[in-house]
Formats: sequence, C-alpha cells, structure tokens
Amino acid sequence: MNKEDICFMSAIDMFDAIRRQEMTSIEITETIIERIEKINPITNAYCTTTFDLAREMAKEADDKVKKGEKLGLLNGIPASIKDLNPLKGIRTTYGSKIFENHIPNYDDIAVQRLKKEGCVILGKTNTPEFGFKGVTDNLIFGYSRNPWNLGFTTGGSSGGAASAVVSGLGPLAQGSDGGGSIRHPSCFCGAFGLKPSFGRVPRYPKLFPMALDLAVTGPIVRYVKDAALMLDAMKGPYEGDKSTLPDDGFRYIDRISEIPEKLKIGYSIDLGYAKAVDIEVEKSILNSVELFENFGWNIELVKMKMRKAQISFNTLWTSMLGYNLKPYLKEWEDKMDPDLVKLIKAGLGYDGMSLPRAIAIRARIYETIYKVFKDYDIFITPSTAIPAFKVGIMFPSKINGLNVSPTAWMPFSFPFNMTGHPAASIPSGWSSNGLPIGMQIVGRRFDDLKVLQVSKAFEELAPWQDKKPNF
Repeated sequence: MNKEDICFMSAIDMFDAIRRQEMTSIEITETIIERIEKINPITNAYCTTTFDLAREMAKEADDKVKKGEKLGLLNGIPASIKDLNPLKGIRTTYGSKIFENHIPNYDDIAVQRLKKEGCVILGKTNTPEFGFKGVTDNLIFGYSRNPWNLGFTTGGSSGGAASAVVSGLGPLAQGSDGGGSIRHPSCFCGAFGLKPSFGRVPRYPKLFPMALDLAVTGPIVRYVKDAALMLDAMKGPYEGDKSTLPDDGFRYIDRISEIPEKLKIGYSIDLGYAKAVDIEVEKSILNSVELFENFGWNIELVKMKMRKAQISFNTLWTSMLGYNLKPYLKEWEDKMDPDLVKLIKAGLGYDGMSLPRAIAIRARIYETIYKVFKDYDIFITPSTAIPAFKVGIMFPSKINGLNVSPTAWMPFSFPFNMTGHPAASIPSGWSSNGLPIGMQIVGRRFDDLKVLQVSKAFEELAPWQDKKPNF
C-alpha cells in the first residue's frame, strides 16, 4: 500500500489493520503527518498541529495492541479537533485575537471521550472567530481553502475540519454546528458530515453562557461508517450539560448497515421558502432522490410553507453574539472580525420583543417540521442552495442572477438547528466547474440511526471516495 492510499483509508480499515498488527498506528500517523506538512501550507486546514502528542498517542495505541489489552473504539486512528473545542495543554484560540495565546488546562468533554477511545490527535483545525459565520477565515490564521479549487471557500465554521478530511490529512474530524457549520463545509468540500440530534453529544464546558440550544458537536468524515464510529465514541449523557439525551442503548456502528425495508421519504427543493436554488444543485438532488427507489422506498415531493425562518434565526444568532461578546467590545473591537462586530452590535440593538418574537417563530418552525415527519420517515433537501463560492467573501449577493439576502445560500441548514433534528450532508454530485454538491438527509427527532442508515445506503449507490483532490 502506498502512502497516499494510507492517507485515504477509512478509519474502520485503519482500526482493523492496527488491531491485526498489519500496520501500526505510528506508521499511519507518520504517513499522515508527512502529508500534512506537504498539503497544509496550501489549504490551511490545520491552524495548530500537535505532532509530538500524536506520536505519543500512537505509541500508546500500538502498545495496547501488543499487550492484548482491550482497545477503544478509535484505537490508533488519527483525528483532528476544531479550534472551538478546548484541548488540554494545546493552544485553543476560538479563531479570535482575544484568545490568541490561550492554552486551556482542560479538555472539552467530546475531546475527553475521543481520547478515552484511543484516537490520535493531529492538531486543531481552522475556524472563523467564535464560529460566527459560514466561511472559514480569521485574523490569526487567515483563510482555509477548498481542496478542489483553492480560489473557493471551504464553508464554515468547520471549514478546516472538512478540508483536512477530504485532503487526506486525517480520516476523522470533530466539528460543531450551530447553523450549518458541519453541513456547509461537508457540502462544499465533498465530505460526509452529521449534525446529530441536539443533546446527543454533550458540550462542556461552554465558553459563553448563552447558547439558545442551537449548537451541537458531530463528525466530519469520508466514509459514513466512520461517522457512526466517531459518534459512538462521543455520544451519551453528561451531568454537566443539562441538554444531553439519555443514551439510546446501542452502538450505531453495529446497526448502520441495516437497510430499512420500508421507508417513506419526502423531499423539498426549497423548504417552502428558499427564493433561489442553483440549477445544478436542484438537478443533482432530484437525480439523487430517485436513487432511493432502488430500495423500494416511497419518494414524494413535500409541499410546505415555512415563514420567517431567516428572521428568527438571525435574531437568535445575533442576540446570542451580542450578549456573549459585548464584554469584549470595548477593549478588542479593533482586533475582531469587522463582520462579527456588526453582528454583535445588531444583536445589542433589538427591542424587548424581538427575541420573544424569534422564539415564537422558532416554535412554529418546529411545528411545521413535526407535521412533515408525521407523514415521512426521512426528509431530503439540498445541503446548500449553491456549490462553494469564491474565497474572501462572507456570502454571495446573487443566486441565479437574483439579488439575495446574506443567508439565502444556506436556507436548508439552520432551520434544523432551531428544531434539533438530526441532519447530515452527503456528497450527491458535482457542479460543472468541478465543485461538490451536497444532499441533506434529515431524520425524525432523536433518530440519528435512521439518518446514518439512509446515508450509508445512498453511499453504496453513489460512492464518491474514488475522487481525490489533485495535490
């Protein structure tokens, strides 16, 4: 097996090779480190590397195999941690000059669990400041770049994570998603990314007090099974996070290959309110949905209305930014992303009824999605309204020649942060200029397993992993 093949192996294949002592974790880790040293200066996926730590963890994983000890789910498998999640003893900046030299003395709970299961941490991946926007750049580390075309964005805020996975810089990437931040970069870079049910993976400790139950932690990978494996490692209740769910009592990796005999799948190209969707995206999704008929599943177009979703999300998001970041404005405003400062100030300018109004709209959006799932087991939409756009802008101003709002390119993602449903982005095709297109697979509340099973079934019909960036 050549070095490139090792870098693009699935995590499960790596685990089996390490367990059978056909390869060592050290061999795999050193091969990926060599590739990171070559590729990362081009893509800027990693903002901080932890190669010495990775070598120590790889040795520990190999020693466990040699001694015949019980192996963790991720024993010896290289992984990356998003720079929004604290990693003990390693610089964690949150993409902000405010924390440029911050070295936490604790691990995020998801990081703790990944470590416990034996993963090998290669470093921290790039993110926008406090994860506030859907593209990945900041004033410390600069832009992360799309591995398929360096002039295009990775998406965000887990852009470094998705770029790393797709570029063969580690098979597992921990991401987080408060409005699409796992699904956008997975779509734009051509990875599989899962936003689990809200509460499936604990988030603790939290940097800021106000979160409005939007953000979750989840996996970004190249193979759907690897997402199941990684989610198994991170999921489960934690007393420090009152929002966490009880454990669902089984391992996703054990059941992901079960193909449901009967499913009713609904789909929508506009989610009842999106004003513009790229023609190539629409075509890709319609072609992809038809593939599910190979399993004998029923496919139907869903007619629905969703009102004021953008208003609600924008109010919730900017209110949260305003409340959490106001204490830093006086000292740090001139060293913060100017677009972030605008959103903070917008969040501080609402009247007393704006937030309750947004919360009421959010409740109506949940009711809309609840009614969809009374009739369907799975709901399909595009992941984003367009493929990746040029690097260096926060959002496109036009889609299909129409002037659009700042959130018009991402209308399909944030509603499911507001409702808490599990949702994944899976590669479904390619644009005419060679950029990935993503399909969103949404499940009923708490039914992460069904999302993974349907994603795995689609992967078998339309695999994408044979394509690799031309580095």
